[in-house]
Amino acid sequence: VTGARGQRVVLFDGPGKPKQAFGKPGSGDSEFASPTGIGVDGKGNIYVADTGNNRVQKFASDGTFIAKWGTAGTGPGQFDSPQGLAVDKSGHVFVVDQKNARVQVFSGEGKFLYQWGTPGTGNGQFDSPTGTAVDKRGNVYVADTGNNRIQKFVTK
Repeated sequence: VTGARGQRVVLFDGPGKPKQAFGKPGSGDSEFASPTGIGVDGKGNIYVADTGNNRVQKFASDGTFIAKWGTAGTGPGQFDSPQGLAVDKSGHVFVVDQKNARVQVFSGEGKFLYQWGTPGTGNGQFDSPTGTAVDKRGNVYVADTGNNRIQKFVTK
């Protein structure tokens, strides 16, 4: 769970009792500016879309900082308001880059792999995408908010 006001991640146990929190406001390691998306890989690592800092941060399951990637911009590996984030069973990290109207895909170590999407209303185009999810078959779903739809993509 991420919180824009608290600028932290809170982990809950099965019944919903908070068991751990990490992060604070700022731009350093383990610091957030409006975190909005979160995903967990098969090893329990936690990935957070740190929207206000235009980056992704990776943490161990206990909240220990591991890595970060991304800067503000429009090139591969750069973001303009990363929002939704999901991780597939292979460990690929899918990040919705809202203002750049695209989805960027990274390895679990933060290496840029590929991207898709352009601004617009057609298939594969986005207007203010905000969320994403990956199903067990590897299909990626993107909440294309400005176009009032969900788009489904089959990945490599």
